[in-house]
Amino acid sequence: MAEIWRIARKEFNGFFASPAAYLFLGAFLAVTLFVFFWVETFFARNLADVRPLFHWMPVLLIFLVAALTMRAWSEERRSGTLETLLTSPIRPLHLVLGKFLAGLALVALALLLTLPLPLTVSQLGPLDWGPVIGGYVATLFLAAAYVAIGQYMSARTDNPIVALILTGVVCGLFYLLGSPTITTLFGQSVGNLLAALGSGSRFESITRGVLDARDLYYYLSIVGVFLALNLFSLEHLRWAGNPSSPRHRQWSWLVALTAANFIVGNLWLAPIGWARADITREHLYSLSPATRQYLAQLHEPLLIRGYFSAKTHPLLAPLVPQLKDLLEEYAVAGKGHVRVQFVDPHDDPGQEQEAASKYGIKPVPFQVASKYQASVVSSYFDILVAYGDQYQVLNYRDLIEVKARGEGDIEVGLKNPEYAITRSIRKVLNSYQAGGNPFETLTKPVKFTGYLSPDARLPQQLVALRKDLDAVLADVKKEAGGKFSASFQDPDAEGGALGRSLKQKYGFSPQVASLLDPQPFWFYMLLESDGQTAQVPLPADLSQAALKRSLESALQRLAPGFLKTVAVVKPAAFGADAKRYTRLTETLSATMRLEDTDLKNGRVPADADLLLVLAPDSLDDKQVFAIDQFLMQGGSVVVATSPFDVSVSDSLQARMHTSGLEKWLKYQGLSIGKTMVLDPQNAALPVPVQRNLGGISVREIRMLPYPHFPDIRGAGLNDSSPITASLGQLTLDWASPAAVDAKANAARKVTPLLRSSARSWVSDDLDIVPDYRAWPQSGFKPAKARGAQLLAVALEGRFDSFFKGKDSPLATPPAADKADAKADAKAADTKTPEPISGVIERSPESARIILVAANTFADDAVLNLASEGLGSLYTQPLAFLQNAIDWSLEDRGLLTIRSRAQFARTLVPMTRSDQVFWEYLNYTLALLGLLAVWVLRRWGRANARGRYRSILAEV
Repeated sequence: MAEIWRIARKEFNGFFASPAAYLFLGAFLAVTLFVFFWVETFFARNLADVRPLFHWMPVLLIFLVAALTMRAWSEERRSGTLETLLTSPIRPLHLVLGKFLAGLALVALALLLTLPLPLTVSQLGPLDWGPVIGGYVATLFLAAAYVAIGQYMSARTDNPIVALILTGVVCGLFYLLGSPTITTLFGQSVGNLLAALGSGSRFESITRGVLDARDLYYYLSIVGVFLALNLFSLEHLRWAGNPSSPRHRQWSWLVALTAANFIVGNLWLAPIGWARADITREHLYSLSPATRQYLAQLHEPLLIRGYFSAKTHPLLAPLVPQLKDLLEEYAVAGKGHVRVQFVDPHDDPGQEQEAASKYGIKPVPFQVASKYQASVVSSYFDILVAYGDQYQVLNYRDLIEVKARGEGDIEVGLKNPEYAITRSIRKVLNSYQAGGNPFETLTKPVKFTGYLSPDARLPQQLVALRKDLDAVLADVKKEAGGKFSASFQDPDAEGGALGRSLKQKYGFSPQVASLLDPQPFWFYMLLESDGQTAQVPLPADLSQAALKRSLESALQRLAPGFLKTVAVVKPAAFGADAKRYTRLTETLSATMRLEDTDLKNGRVPADADLLLVLAPDSLDDKQVFAIDQFLMQGGSVVVATSPFDVSVSDSLQARMHTSGLEKWLKYQGLSIGKTMVLDPQNAALPVPVQRNLGGISVREIRMLPYPHFPDIRGAGLNDSSPITASLGQLTLDWASPAAVDAKANAARKVTPLLRSSARSWVSDDLDIVPDYRAWPQSGFKPAKARGAQLLAVALEGRFDSFFKGKDSPLATPPAADKADAKADAKAADTKTPEPISGVIERSPESARIILVAANTFADDAVLNLASEGLGSLYTQPLAFLQNAIDWSLEDRGLLTIRSRAQFARTLVPMTRSDQVFWEYLNYTLALLGLLAVWVLRRWGRANARGRYRSILAEV
C-alpha cells in the first residue's frame, strides 16, 4: 500500500510540474461558475439548492477528465519510459492504482474548490445538505469511472490526442445510453434497461440525496472493469513479440472473469431495493412512519395500480422508474395487504376499457417537438388507489410539478408523491369506514349521557324528539356490540347541583324555546370515551333522521380513521373583485369533506369538525353566535381576517373592511390593528415596465421588492409549532398586526405562529401602489418606528362565550316588534316551530382559535400574483392552512408527511446589487482557492529546499 501511495504522490506532484493542473482547475472552476450563475440562472430559479452545480457535471467531466488522463500512459509510451517502468521491481498493479488515485485526487481537489458555492447558498436560504453531499459523492464516483476509462484509453495508444478522443467517445456513450434522448426512442422496458446502463441516470439518482448501493456499485464496477483492462494492456505490452504461452492465456481468462464478475454484480444487486440511505433533511424518498401507520389500519386488500405508457413525454419518462420504486415500497410496507400492479393500457385493450369506464382514466395527449418534427403522444401517467368499493385516481397534475427555469425552458419533477398516494389511501380508507360501523375502530366503550329536563318542562316539539332519541339509542346499542351505554340525568334535580356543575365544566346553561315561551329547560347530549368528550348538537329540523345523523357524526369524531368535515365560511363569489378559493378548495377536498355554509341560520352544520372562516364580511349576531357556540362545544375555529380588503385587478386598491368579528375577537383576548405591515424582508411584486428597444416600446414584467408582501422565514416562523415548523417560508399579503391580551389569555396556551422581521413597520395609508421613483429601495416611505409584528396566533384552552348572560340571537322573533310577533303567531293557521336555542357559556379545554391577520389569505388572485415571480404555483398559504386544520383535528399523520416536502427552500429576498455581490464573491473565492493551491505547492517545494524567504518574497 505504501508503494501505491508513493506512486500516487509522485503522479500528483507531476501534474503541478507543468501548468496542466492549474489549467485543469481553472477551466473546471470557470465553467462550473458560469453554468451555475448564467446557464442555470441560479438567482432566477429562486431556490436554495445547488442542483445547477451538478446538472451539467456528467458532461463537463467527460472533457475535463479526458484532458487530464490523456497523457497518463501515452506519454510514457511515446517517451520510452514505459519499458523502464514495466521492467522495474514495481508491480504493474501498483502503477495502475497509483496513477488512478492521482487523477482522482486532482478531481477531488477541483471539487473542494467549489465548496464556497453551497456555503453561499446556505447563507441565502434553508439549504438541504443531503442532496449536496449526494452530489459530491456522485461526482467523485462518476469521476472515478471516467478516470479509469481515460487511463485505459491512454494505455492503448502513444498519441495523447487519440487517447483524448477515445476517452471522450467512450464516456459520452455511457452518458448517452441513459439519457432521455435515447431512452425515449424505445419502449418502457428497453428504455429502463438503457437507463440502468447509462452513467447520467445513475448520477441524477444519487444527486437527489439517495445513496443507493446499486448506483454506487455501478460506478465501482466500471472502475474495476477498466482498471483490469488497463492492467491487462500493460501486461500485454510486456509480452509483445514473445510467443503465446499458458501464462498469457491465464491472464486473459483472469481479466475476463474479473470483468464478468463486476458486471454480474450489477444484476445481482438489481432486485435489492432496501440497500439505500435517504440523506435528505426530511427523508423525502423514504416512506414515513405515518404512511406505515395508515397501512397498518388496512383490513381489506388495497390495490395500487400504476397506468404508465411505454411511449410518453420525454420529461415524464425519467419519473416513471422513481414512482415504480416508491410503489414497490408500499407493497413491502403493506405486509401482504397492499397489491401493486403496473399496466400499460395500450398493450391491454381490456385494461384500457376498464380504466376508462370504471375509473375515468383516459390517455392525455402531450405535444412532443424535436429538431425535425412535432407530434402528439397520447399516454397514461396515472395511479389508481382502490380499497373496497372506494377508489381515488391520481393523474399527472397530482404527481408532478412544473417550474419555469427561463424563456421556453421548464423543469419537471415529482411533487411529493408519497403525500399524494398516502392522502388517497387515507381518503379511501376513511370513506370505506364512514359507510360502516364506527364502533369497529373504537377500542374503548362509549357512554352517552343526556342532560334532559322531564317531559313536562320540555317544549312540545322536544317531547316528540325525546321519544325519537330512545329509538335512535336503541339502534346504536344493537350496532355497538356491547361498547355503548346510555343514561339520562335531570340537571335541576337535587337542588340544581348537577346543573351548576355542568355550567362550570362544560358551560351548559338552561335553554329557552323562544322569547314567546321563556320557560327554561335542559336538552344537552354528551358522548364520552377514553377521556374524550364530544357534544351531540341539537339538530335544526328536530327530526329522528337528523338526530341520528348528529349522533353518528359525534361518534365518528371519537372514532379514529373517519373522514373529517370542515365547514367553510367565505364571501359570495360575485363580481370581478370577488374572492375565490378554488385552489384551496381543491387542496383541502383531497383529504377531508368540505361543506360550505353562511351561518345565517345561527348554526354550524352538525357534522362539522372544524370551522374555517375566510374574509368574513359584516357578520350579523346570528352568524357570530354560530361561531361562538361552535367554539363553546370544544370545536376549532380558523379565522383569516383584517380591517383592510384589497382587490387585485388591473391595479391594486385597498379599502377599509368590517368583518363583524371585531368585538367577538376582542372578548376572546385578540385584536387586529387598523394598519398594514410593511417589511423590507419581502417577496417580489410583478410590475409591468415599458422599455424602449430601438424605437419600439416593449412591455416586460419585472420583479420588484414590495414591502406589503412580508417574507416570513427563520425566526418569523415558530419552530416549536407543527403548523409552521416545516414551512421554511411563507408570504403573507397585506397583513395587519395582531395583538394578544395577556390578561384575558392568562389561563390559555398562546402560540405565536407568524411574525414579521424586526425591521418592519406599520402604515394606515390606503395607497398600496409602490412609487419606486420616490423610494427606489422599497416603493414606500419607511417609518421610523420599527419592530417585529405578530401576524398569526393560536389559542388553546377554555373560552367564555361572548353571549354569556345574554339572550340567544336565535330566540329573537323574526318581527321587529314583540307585539307584532305575538299577533302574527295568533293569526297564523299553521305555526312553524321556533329554533330551540340556549347559550353554552363556557368551552372545554379542547377549544382552539387560530387567527391569521390577513383578509386576502389563500385567495386565488393573490396566489397567482405570488406565483408569477416563482415560475411555479405558490402553495405555502395552502400548506399553512392544511397544517393548521390537521393540527386542530389532531391528525398528525398527513401533517408529518406533507411537512417533509413542503419545506420552502426559496432564497431570501435580495436586490440585483446583492445578487451581483454574491456572484462576484464566489468568483473571487475561486481565484483565491487557485492561489492557495499555488502557494501551498510552492511552499512545499521551498520547505523541501529550505528557501522560506524567497518564496515569501515571491508571493
